[in-house]
Amino acid sequence: MSRVLIIGCGGVASVAIQKCCQVSEVFTEICIASRTKSKCDALAEKLKNKTSTVITTAQVDADKTEEVIALINSYKPDLVMNIALPYQDLTIMDACLACGVNYMDTANYEPENIDDPEWREIYEKRCKDEGFSAYFDYSWQWAYKKKFEDAGLTALLGSGFDPGVTQAYCAYALKHQFDTIDTIDILDCNGGDHGYPFATNFNPEINLREVSAPGSYWENGKWVEIPAMSIKREYDFDEVGGKDMYLLHHEEIESLAKNIPGVKRIRFFMTFGQSYLTHMKCLENVGMLSTTPINYEGHEIVPIQFLKALLPDPATLGPRTKGKTNIGCIFTGTKDGKPKTYYIYNVCDHEECYKEVESQAISYTTGVPAMCGALMLLTGKWNKAGVYTVEEFDPDPYLEALGKYGLPHKESFEPVLVD
Repeated sequence: MSRVLIIGCGGVASVAIQKCCQVSEVFTEICIASRTKSKCDALAEKLKNKTSTVITTAQVDADKTEEVIALINSYKPDLVMNIALPYQDLTIMDACLACGVNYMDTANYEPENIDDPEWREIYEKRCKDEGFSAYFDYSWQWAYKKKFEDAGLTALLGSGFDPGVTQAYCAYALKHQFDTIDTIDILDCNGGDHGYPFATNFNPEINLREVSAPGSYWENGKWVEIPAMSIKREYDFDEVGGKDMYLLHHEEIESLAKNIPGVKRIRFFMTFGQSYLTHMKCLENVGMLSTTPINYEGHEIVPIQFLKALLPDPATLGPRTKGKTNIGCIFTGTKDGKPKTYYIYNVCDHEECYKEVESQAISYTTGVPAMCGALMLLTGKWNKAGVYTVEEFDPDPYLEALGKYGLPHKESFEPVLVD
């Protein structure tokens, strides 16, 4: 039925590709492309004789638009699934526009070197104009909206879990549970244990930059910015237990503030253990989280990239991670003139994920929504020209697909609220 080019072959991409192969009646042909073709070949060999999806592989440097254009023109896909690094979102979007192909990703664009002078000038102007200092946000990709509209193409941004499923939860709540939504708290809990003193569950560069950045939330029509990790709450998560969680800036807050009418406050919380925070603070204090290149014995290195090489590869954590994740949204608002609260969430088991696709739950909870987002586009359930985030589409078929392919949701109508 369709031919799909998937760029990326890391932990999340591996899950997404395996899930695509479970829906071979839609994903009839797939090309897996990465800078390291041997990783693509190994995954293709692993899936050989396990699916009727026809799998090919290719080498591509997604930092180079001309290479992506050449690959798209050669393979002629119906959709490009960008599951590479968010640094590469814009080059791949440019290539899709040049070739007339629909686009989707799992995480919004962010520049690789946040200390680059040209980027810094743009960034500082945005901080002044918009009142907060997020290193990563949607504005870069939203700027492509008219280009995709004029080309008659769809760009789906952030079809992971958060962003992605959490935004679908918000659209579902607005459609089915509320007349008006007043507050949204997004809670991301990883109760897993991989046994290492310190490791990140997804790309270390992205993870550590996200956590060390200033926190912010949306309240009464404006951004409130706080020092990194300065607001802490405790919450008792279903099937996980009590955990400390911290308020972070997260990109879906931006789009939800724009697309959920009348919402008064949106916050994002993520759980962290004390060992993780202690290690991260030490690394930050000695400059290991810096993106500014330094000269070491005649060689230029980027500290955070060097740190990434030292840390365990997140793709290797699957066989040793035990426990569960719990990610969802708590709402307050009104229905039929009466106050209402509602909590919609998913619980995912690390060990069960590994049994199915040899992955821990962090990659699973991003890879499955990536496949489901692609499924929505390829089957025409989500089909309008422009650049969109998940909550701008009908949530019902998406949540149905998530439940069918491994991420069913749970509900509570009397949740404990976060103070």
